[in-house]
Amino acid sequence: MSGHSKWATTKRHKAAIDAKKGKIFSSISKDLTMAAREGGGDPSSNARLRMLIAKAKTANMPADNVDRAIKKGTGELPGMVYEQLLYEGYGPGGIGIIVEVTTDNKNRAASDVRSTFTKNGGNLAAPGALQFNFTKQGQFLIGADKTNEDALMEIVLEAGADDIRNNGDYFEILCPIANFTAVGEALEKAGIEPDEAELAWIPNSETPITDPELAKKIVKLTEALEDLEDVQNVYSNEDIDDSLLD
Repeated sequence: MSGHSKWATTKRHKAAIDAKKGKIFSSISKDLTMAAREGGGDPSSNARLRMLIAKAKTANMPADNVDRAIKKGTGELPGMVYEQLLYEGYGPGGIGIIVEVTTDNKNRAASDVRSTFTKNGGNLAAPGALQFNFTKQGQFLIGADKTNEDALMEIVLEAGADDIRNNGDYFEILCPIANFTAVGEALEKAGIEPDEAELAWIPNSETPITDPELAKKIVKLTEALEDLEDVQNVYSNEDIDDSLLD
């Protein structure tokens, strides 16, 4: 991600999808359940869970929903057994796409992802075919109105961040997965709430897209994948020119 337009457009797009499908509560619930299952249900000792609870509050998710999702993760309440899956594929123009899925029905998820690629000018690839083009890292997106670059550098570099990118209207912080909790806690201690905080697949290099028709096809595929019930996140290595996104 780079540039004001891309960030703003991405946020508007995600908000539109979430509003249309009511998907945000389902998505956050799954994340809460998985975070509680992996790191325990106590937010004071589970930074990932703590950040997700904050995200749920920002989305106006009812507290009862949050509590149920966490208890399903800890086993205090019965619930669906979720699997986390990763699909890799090629989109229009040969761009690389990684799709993260959290599902209670592996066959449904696989069928939906495969058909969505096929119907939108792409194709599913073999496992591992694209991962070498990406690095999984901790990623924090912070609006530039919340802090300044010098202050942010001082806070996060000491906590183990690798890189801070100033993209105009927002800062992007990248860190190794092992330092995700420490960086998140450092931001929390400084009173800076990220707009997004996740473990993301960051492309090692991007493919510039300047053709309007190709850009439309890529956006259409991305939207279709994000709209699927089981899809949590979609990552890709295209860099669409800001003028086209506008």
